[in-house]
Amino acid sequence: MSPKFERCTGISQSRLDLLHKLFEVEEISQTALQREVNIDSAAVTRHLKQLEGKGMVSRRKNPDDNRFTFVRLTEEGRKKIEAYREEKEIFISKVFRRFTKEERSVLSEMLNRIQDNVSEIEY
Repeated sequence: MSPKFERCTGISQSRLDLLHKLFEVEEISQTALQREVNIDSAAVTRHLKQLEGKGMVSRRKNPDDNRFTFVRLTEEGRKKIEAYREEKEIFISKVFRRFTKEERSVLSEMLNRIQDNVSEIEY
C-alpha cells in the first residue's frame, strides 16, 4: 500500500509522519522527533535534509549545546502538510470504501491493540 500512497500523495508515509508531528508542535529536538515517530535516527536525518532542501522544515543548533538540533515546519511546510492531510483523507476513504462504520471501528481497535503489543515487546 505504501507505494500507492506515495504515488497518490507525492510523499512517503515516513516523511508524512515526520511532518504531522512537526505540525503539532512549534519546535522539537531532532532526537525527540525521532523517538516520537519511531524512525531510526539516520533516516530522520536524511528525511529532514531533503525536507529542508524543499523549504518545508528548518533546523537550528541548540545555542546552549551544539550536539542538539531543533526542527520546525516553515510556513511553506505548514501549507503543504494541510494539503497532504486532505490527500491522506481521500486515500483512506478510497481504501475503506467497502467497509462499514462498525468494521472500521473494529479494525482500528484491533490495530491499536497490535501496536500496543508491539510497543511492549522488549529485546
